[in-house]
Amino acid sequence: METLKVFITLLALINPFGAIPLFLGLTAAQSAHQVRATINTASIATAIVIAVSALFGEMLLKIFGISIASLQVGGGLLLFFLAFKMFNAEPGRTRTTPEEEHEATERSSIAVVPLTIPLLTGPGTVSTVIIYAERAQHWWELAVMILIGAVIGAVVWGTLRLAGPISRMAGQTGLNIMTRVMGLVLAALAVEFVAVGVRTLAAV
Repeated sequence: METLKVFITLLALINPFGAIPLFLGLTAAQSAHQVRATINTASIATAIVIAVSALFGEMLLKIFGISIASLQVGGGLLLFFLAFKMFNAEPGRTRTTPEEEHEATERSSIAVVPLTIPLLTGPGTVSTVIIYAERAQHWWELAVMILIGAVIGAVVWGTLRLAGPISRMAGQTGLNIMTRVMGLVLAALAVEFVAVGVRTLAAV
């Protein structure tokens, strides 16, 4: 398992920089204490989603009779759709609906829904983690996946803590550029997933 590749892929997919505008909007009415609690919860929840997907995702696929190759093709197409939206600097709408955003403004806590799920860790993240976890041949490789999840959770924490300064310095144009670059990475990964999945299914 290529640790750096997995980390970069998940970081591009989760894209905490792209979540900054919606995060600032959802927490605008919160106190400083509530914002800190939201950031802490969202960071921990992100790491937990990655860990649970790595440990139990393949088991869930077996229960539903879904092969990894099928997930690679389906997940690859989903990633390509997300990448296309990100390349057009439209990450938020692909992950949350207007109804979810409206409901979030009425909740006392938005850390888990919709901030962590589906804004940061949506179906694309889960399917990608499952695909990489299936390639693990030793227990320590799964442990590395969990460690990567913890590191990404820390990156999410740091990014959201600095959301205000980052937004002011980068501006919407800067955030869009970062989102487009991450979208390009995801598009390449999506093609790789689909190609591997199609080859596997064709060989059956």
